[in-house]
Amino acid sequence: MSKHSTQFAKEDIALLVYDFDGVMTDNRALLLEDGTEAVFINRGDGYGVGQLKKLGFKQLILSTETNPVVSARGRKLNIEVIQGSSDKRATLTTYCKNNSIDLNAVLYVGNDLNDLEVMQIVGFPVAPADSHPEIIAIARHVTKAKGGYGVIKEISENAIV
Repeated sequence: MSKHSTQFAKEDIALLVYDFDGVMTDNRALLLEDGTEAVFINRGDGYGVGQLKKLGFKQLILSTETNPVVSARGRKLNIEVIQGSSDKRATLTTYCKNNSIDLNAVLYVGNDLNDLEVMQIVGFPVAPADSHPEIIAIARHVTKAKGGYGVIKEISENAIV
């Protein structure tokens, strides 16, 4: 995988990890007067998650936020969610150790500075097009799609088995 090609093979990736805000959403939240938050998601990303599942890829949402909307999206997509992580690097390291996953075989999609440290320890750091410049600088690939506008669908279209 290079900044010019998102192609990756099943034998190279043991786990795909997605940040939520700014990857699965466009990083905006709608705050209702009763305090309820809502976000916009891209149905194409849901399709992409499904396609990656069919190809046998294990997937995880890892979020700093603790928010019912993150849990609801994970349930809808039927993928595992870890949220409320103040140290994504430590959280993912522990998760991978507990599940016998080599960090070099992790594709992590992140967009902002709270993803920087975790993206530095995985084999396949990927950034949406509108990510923070420091994230783009360390990414092995930058998607054409912006966060919330089909990032995961784009990735799914480049998975090879």
